[in-house]
Amino acid sequence: MKTFWKSIKITLAFCALLGVGYVLILWGVGSIAGPNGGRAAVVTENGRIVGAANVGQSFTKATYFWGRPSAVEYNGSGSGGSNKATTNPEYLDEVKARIDTFLTFHPYLLRQDVPSEMVTASGSGLDPDISPAGAYVQARRVAEARGLSEQTVRELIRQTIQKPWLGLFGTEKVNVLQLNVALDRLKPAAASETGAL
Repeated sequence: MKTFWKSIKITLAFCALLGVGYVLILWGVGSIAGPNGGRAAVVTENGRIVGAANVGQSFTKATYFWGRPSAVEYNGSGSGGSNKATTNPEYLDEVKARIDTFLTFHPYLLRQDVPSEMVTASGSGLDPDISPAGAYVQARRVAEARGLSEQTVRELIRQTIQKPWLGLFGTEKVNVLQLNVALDRLKPAAASETGAL
């Protein structure tokens, strides 16, 4: 009986240590070392939250820049890829359909000019960023839809490019939501075109 009560006490102690203490340690480390103090990074416009900075969302209007396709429809509770091999016929048909759609909205591009990231989903399905090349190929479409000069839109892209951390880690990237918010600040889209924001 003495050994039984000892094991019960040890079990309760480890439950408290691992169930509560571990969570508090992770929360503390996240608050100190994590980006944004461990809180979700959000993008606001006119005092209202328009989205999470680190979670992609769907933009389909011609007046906005588009992000990467998502295998989970940008559902944050169900992150994941399609799990289809690159040789899977169904996957190849999906990519071909995405290329055809992209070229329909960007008739000034050739098939080989379409960046692969714009027609293939990321592993998480929630990628908030695209490469500068992925943004620049959309500049003409967005400029024409907004009645802006292409040079103005390209300059806006240049200003929103995020450099690699410490100039070494990662690659240059453009946060699609932040770019679209900056675009609306530059010249708001027509009321009928603002559904994405």
